[in-house]
Amino acid sequence: MMDEHVNFRGVIVATALAFKEDPSAPAGLAVDYDRFAEHCDWLIRNGCRGVGPNGSLGEYSSLTDEERRKVVQVAVDTVGDRGIVVAGVHGVGWHQAQQWARYAQEDGADGVLLLPPTIYRASESEVIEHFARVAEVGIPIMAYNNPFDTKVDLVPSMVARLAEIPEVQAIKEFSGDVRRVMEIKEVCAIDVIAGADDLLYESIVAGAVGWFAGYPNAFPREAVEIYDLAMAGHFAEAKELYEHLVTVFRWDSRVEFVQAIKLSIDIAGQSFGGPTRPPRGPLSKENEARVRAETAKALDYLATRAKG
Repeated sequence: MMDEHVNFRGVIVATALAFKEDPSAPAGLAVDYDRFAEHCDWLIRNGCRGVGPNGSLGEYSSLTDEERRKVVQVAVDTVGDRGIVVAGVHGVGWHQAQQWARYAQEDGADGVLLLPPTIYRASESEVIEHFARVAEVGIPIMAYNNPFDTKVDLVPSMVARLAEIPEVQAIKEFSGDVRRVMEIKEVCAIDVIAGADDLLYESIVAGAVGWFAGYPNAFPREAVEIYDLAMAGHFAEAKELYEHLVTVFRWDSRVEFVQAIKLSIDIAGQSFGGPTRPPRGPLSKENEARVRAETAKALDYLATRAKG
């Protein structure tokens, strides 16, 4: 039996994951669960609707099975009844993803974020089966369209088929084509969730009702303000703030987005980003300089704005 319908609207943060040096851990980096808990708490206290552990930004593919499950447990324990937890349950096949969905349900997550099969380029029928099988667990699902990583594009007609599965209640749209928001709304009633930080404003104008986000890891309060203003129809005010942050937000759509967002978290100084685990290495010197400059520019604007 399916869990109660979940409202996936609001700013749900695809959480970055803190690591600490430990020679006995994979690649010499152990998950820093205490700092991760502090980060989740900080995001909720700054107005975010919820957290999304074990997404790509959470480096789930670099974790052991034990680490991957514990990350969700820590998020659930930290957030409590103050928000929602949407756990990434991506897997190569539906049997792996289904098991991660079971764990997420057992550990108290409110819903799951689900890609089509990873690594394998699935056909439409295989994609539908993938989602239908995970739906058997009975936990609300936010489908995730990321054709860059999966090489599978959940086009509007396929989204309409997925929306016929009761558990599939929303879709995180990350194709980079803002026209998809209206096209999806034309063919089904599923909630469209903005997935690319540098299309957030445009997506809400087009009809998106939520934001599954990366850069609120560094700027949660301001991200929530942009979202709230736009959802309330105060588009000019939302656009003014968005325009001063979108330059750094664009790193969310680039290959080194994990490294960039973690660096921005460290520069912003209110939480901890830290290193990434292999296969991700550090940013190139050129890209590090760009992230630093663009983050500093955003912070300078926010400091000036705060002074009135």
